[in-house]
Amino acid sequence: MQSVLYLMLHQIQSYFKFLRESTNEHGVHSPFVFNLVTKCLYDKKSYPEYATLKKYRESLLRNHNTIEVTDFGAGSKVFKSKTREISKIAKTAGITQNRAALLFRIVRYFKPESILEIGTSVGLATAALSAGNPTSQITTLEGCPETSKTAQLQFKNFGLENIHAIVSEFETFLDNRNPTTDNQQPTYQLIYFDGNHQKRATLQYFDLLLSTATNDSVWIFDDIHWSVEMEQAWEIIKKNPKVTVTIDTFQWGLVFFRKEQEKEHFVIRC
Repeated sequence: MQSVLYLMLHQIQSYFKFLRESTNEHGVHSPFVFNLVTKCLYDKKSYPEYATLKKYRESLLRNHNTIEVTDFGAGSKVFKSKTREISKIAKTAGITQNRAALLFRIVRYFKPESILEIGTSVGLATAALSAGNPTSQITTLEGCPETSKTAQLQFKNFGLENIHAIVSEFETFLDNRNPTTDNQQPTYQLIYFDGNHQKRATLQYFDLLLSTATNDSVWIFDDIHWSVEMEQAWEIIKKNPKVTVTIDTFQWGLVFFRKEQEKEHFVIRC
């Protein structure tokens, strides 16, 4: 595992490079991406759902119970012990308030009927996915039973009924998905990858799910600049022949498979 200091230095260097290369809506000539940036990413409206997401977060921040965490991913830059306080998980490992709002807007904009989240944690991002389209069917995967239990209690307390939480190692679930009655693999219109910030795992999940991608699929990869290896994974994903449009927001990498679009990559500040 790379040292915390090495990761921090890498992320600082990557961010300065991002600032040099990034643009806003004025540097975007694709109508699809321009509309996404101006009507979604840069949407400044104050939605009532933001208050619910804030309450969800605050309830976790008040929860000082501890759980035993099983970590199958890249590890934590903060926690040294497997025994962790729920409030600290929410504060340091969960999605930020601004990112939760952005994720809500993306779901609200695209209105996906089926969503897969790889990495539930305590459900901060899951709640944003749910709020973005309450009629969607969300499948969220978490490898740690205690963390998933915490999230599921939150879902119940906040009446989030469109979420199906599954405790499983991600690779196991993706390898063992059952085909539907018409012998086709289940598809997800939006996938949020936030479970294992390692190159091998990220590319493995990408490859396992690639056959399910459609022209309207929206894939979001978290922490694409987490490490040198994650940046390598991101470059490989961008070059895949099925990928046509990508957007690098520094924290996230958005991937689209729109056949009518020329292959193009955007670096957008948001």
